[in-house]
Amino acid sequence: MRTVDFKGELTPTGEIAVPPEIAALVPTGEQLQIVLQWGNAADDDAWRATGRRRFEAAYASDDSVYESLIDDTSTR
Repeated sequence: MRTVDFKGELTPTGEIAVPPEIAALVPTGEQLQIVLQWGNAADDDAWRATGRRRFEAAYASDDSVYESLIDDTSTR
């Protein structure tokens, strides 16, 4: 399954325009699955920030040993 993501608006007549460059990627007559998302983007930012803090909280200072190996050519 191929996917594309684009921003659009619902017209007063209930239509959503697909940008031409995206429409050109989809074969004529292809079955589509449509997902609509709307709402406050600030919620998304809050979720991402919380996820980032939780991810970084799991990082231990002992893990920094791996960072020193990134540029160490003697281990290759």
